Amino acid sequence: MEMGKLKFVFLGFVCIVTILVGFAGKARAISPKEDRIIKGIHVTSPILSTSKGRKKITDLLFSTELNAIVIDVKDDHGHIYINGIEIVKTIGAYVNDVPDLEKFISDLKEKGIYTIARIIVFRDDTMARRKLGFAIKNCDGSLWTDKTNIAWLDPYNIHNWDYVLQVAEKAVDIGFDEIQFDYVRFPSEGNAKNRRYCQIYSAEKASKALVGFLKEANRRLKAKGTNISIDVFGLTTTATDDMGIGQKIVEMTEWVDFTSPMVYPSHYGKFIYGIENPNKEPYKVVYCAIEDALKRIPAKKLRPWLQNFSLHGYSCGKNEVRAQIQACYDNGVGSWLLWSPKCTYTTSALKGTNEKNTYRKSDPATQEMLKTAKRKKSMAETANKSLETTNSSD
Repeated sequence: MEMGKLKFVFLGFVCIVTILVGFAGKARAISPKEDRIIKGIHVTSPILSTSKGRKKITDLLFSTELNAIVIDVKDDHGHIYINGIEIVKTIGAYVNDVPDLEKFISDLKEKGIYTIARIIVFRDDTMARRKLGFAIKNCDGSLWTDKTNIAWLDPYNIHNWDYVLQVAEKAVDIGFDEIQFDYVRFPSEGNAKNRRYCQIYSAEKASKALVGFLKEANRRLKAKGTNISIDVFGLTTTATDDMGIGQKIVEMTEWVDFTSPMVYPSHYGKFIYGIENPNKEPYKVVYCAIEDALKRIPAKKLRPWLQNFSLHGYSCGKNEVRAQIQACYDNGVGSWLLWSPKCTYTTSALKGTNEKNTYRKSDPATQEMLKTAKRKKSMAETANKSLETTNSSD
């Protein structure tokens, strides 16, 4: 085994990062597999800090088709819920909400639950305020904040990459099966004209910076034998540019095991995919978003976030949640994650424990499925004609 050391200076003290090459990592209770169907929910660490909140979540996991949990270990305030990281202690970012987190995830894994550590990457109010040199700044050199007064780390700054990856490595060490990176992007809100980075911003450079971070994450975390996933904007499945935030789904997906576009119907504008009011058509929106994603990334890497919250005057209950899930299935995608800001999930939308590792397409086929089949048939016929023309000219 080769070993190297990389030195960074954080907040006045020296941080030595040890790089291990060829390290296999400790044995895992659950071995992540590409073909495993994942059905999960997101939970904040504060929810798990109370016996009532924890019981509500575990009861849901053990009594329904759910087989995975996404737990915040680093949130957008920069609070970190894992102990034992020196730099985290130094800046005062550690929050002791779940002191038994390691035992909790170990107990879940013994019961067959796949555990995912969610880490918010560049939206980090604590580190950005503690270390201005690492933050996005205003043109006058002061701290830039978004419209909710949250500060961000500069995605171009590789010291920020190292800080986040130290948290990720610790999450793997305490037993998480997977690391999920969220807010792997440049800000989309706030005064964009006033933002200043450590280098001049451009769409090309922004995209390269995010891919660079994921390459480094892949190098360091794969040495520990873990899976890596990312959360991206829902429209990345369709957009061909970086949407002004650096996210390009194809380039980013190359360096991770799973990509989770946030295909929430309430977040799409009018007439997207020809749908007048996307919030009223959850099946169609998710179906079209997933269909576009599959044109660009492998189905085995696609695991979307689905909506389990109401917004803009439209209720998202049992039927709406189920419609989104079915839209995934009808595209041949069996894995999904549910998002609720309050971690309150619609139990009636979830099937029983016998459905944990299976899914079924609609039968008879929906209109969307029939349109997809027709398009694929037309494309195949066109390709065959082109091949015949080429062969005859030869």
